[in-house]
Amino acid sequence: MSISIPGLNLDATDVAMPVLFIGHGSPMNVIEDNAYRRSWQALGAAFGAGGRWPRPRLILCISAHWLSEGWWLTGQARPRTIHDFGGFPAELFAQQYPAPGAPDAARAIADWLGDDWGVGVDDSVGEQGWGFDHGSWGVLKPMFPAADIPMVQLSMDYHRSPADHFALGARLAALRERGVLIVGSGNIVHNLRAARWGASDDSGAYDWARAFDSEIARRIEVGELAALANFQQLGDSARLSQPTHEHFLPLLYAAGAADARRDQVEFFNAGIQMASISMRSVVWSRGT
Repeated sequence: MSISIPGLNLDATDVAMPVLFIGHGSPMNVIEDNAYRRSWQALGAAFGAGGRWPRPRLILCISAHWLSEGWWLTGQARPRTIHDFGGFPAELFAQQYPAPGAPDAARAIADWLGDDWGVGVDDSVGEQGWGFDHGSWGVLKPMFPAADIPMVQLSMDYHRSPADHFALGARLAALRERGVLIVGSGNIVHNLRAARWGASDDSGAYDWARAFDSEIARRIEVGELAALANFQQLGDSARLSQPTHEHFLPLLYAAGAADARRDQVEFFNAGIQMASISMRSVVWSRGT
């Protein structure tokens, strides 16, 4: 049964949107002609007329790069493109992703979530407000280069437990039935201090990175999605793979919004970049 979301002017659909978790890795992936970027382009092409899924009515993205006190949704009509990195070529800083915001949808979703979650709407303009950081536009620009699908980004309250992040993802699952594409963008393994910058494939990946990535993949494959929130109990492989864990949290939102009983699971980009960054990405969908 479709859940009523007052104020969200998106009718219920016959086909639930898939849920995506995308390993975004280096910002350079958005401009380099590599396998990661090509897979994002192919995934985007699967939406719309003749594709596997309908065109999204709205994109809700959770990126590893927006940490906050409390939860916030972007509420600007024209969110800015944020270049939250340094030391990269001018071509990367010139990238823009002028997708329209969705202020009314952001307010409706915040109201629907209610006081239990206390999600605010950031409608500050200019440098005072958030926008689309490279965790979001870095993958969505290859997927939807026309930048014509309305989009909001959800921050992550870094002070909350992993179980809370998963639970909020589960709450957001109802949006799938209204044409909302939920995208988590992070990395299952993310340790920049251990990165081997010259390693272009996963042949030189650390054993601990492989072990953690494999265990998380196993849990996803067998539908142990709630157990993903216990990742910190995996010992040294977890400590080394996620020293600060903000790149793991977007996976919890996506997994929370998935349905282990009804969704099919597909992996792609299942390699490890620079020895310590897992690019493994996941699609949960109802099948077509």
